[in-house]
Amino acid sequence: MHRPIMSLLTAHDLSKFYGPDEIFSGISVDVPHQARIALVGPNGAGKTTLLNILIGRDIADTGSVNLARGARVGFLPQRPELHGANTLYAEQLGAFDSLRAMEAQLSELEHALADPARHDEALAAYGELQERFEYLGGYTYEQRIRTVLHGLGFTPQDYDRRLMHLSGGQKTRALLARLLLEAPDLLVLDEPTNHLDIQAIEWLEGYLSEFQGAVLVVSHDRYFIDVMAKTVWELDFGTLETYRGNYSHYVRQREERHARRLVEYEAQQAFIAKEEDYIRRNMAGQNTRQAKG
Repeated sequence: MHRPIMSLLTAHDLSKFYGPDEIFSGISVDVPHQARIALVGPNGAGKTTLLNILIGRDIADTGSVNLARGARVGFLPQRPELHGANTLYAEQLGAFDSLRAMEAQLSELEHALADPARHDEALAAYGELQERFEYLGGYTYEQRIRTVLHGLGFTPQDYDRRLMHLSGGQKTRALLARLLLEAPDLLVLDEPTNHLDIQAIEWLEGYLSEFQGAVLVVSHDRYFIDVMAKTVWELDFGTLETYRGNYSHYVRQREERHARRLVEYEAQQAFIAKEEDYIRRNMAGQNTRQAKG
């Protein structure tokens, strides 16, 4: 018997108020493994607020959010804060700290192999560690860094630039690169294409198509989410509706839903008018009979 696959993240009955103003209410969502979700809606609808609640950077006034045990979340805000003396390249190396620690251990074991008293023990440990190091991509991580930086529009001349000297757009791309290299279970991106040219956007689309984790994106770039999304969440008028498919499917489904609701509303109004007319006629007849009596 197969065990059910748990979602990465679930949220139930979320609401948020700013003072007396309701931003949204009654929102329940589910983020499955490897999901591709676009969150859309007009400016001011609360999209960024909802993202912040889902990833724990803000708290809902009601409801709950549950993240799968051990799941890692990476978040790209619209205005990332990257400071310090780290260079662009060193920042990306930080995504592979565990691999680099293994690399240092392998180097130590190589020295131990030269000691006859430690050779056999070191050889066994070296073989086991090297196999794991290779499996985790230890011999390719620097190439992966260069590939991602190039894909997002950086050149080798940028590698030694310190984060504090990067522009706002460059900082956004630097953090996006780091997140892609960290490969979290859930990647949450708030307007990731704002500082990307067409070539970088197309590269990102391709990269995300191969990404093994789930992706939740807020973006005004309809072409990007048309390629990326398999589910669309629409946040508007304080409520959230889910649509299956990409952005083009969402637009068609939304029009169909609105048309269906208009027909239902008009039928309801016609029914109410008919009932009111019936009541008026009955009351008029009753009043006439009472007058004659």
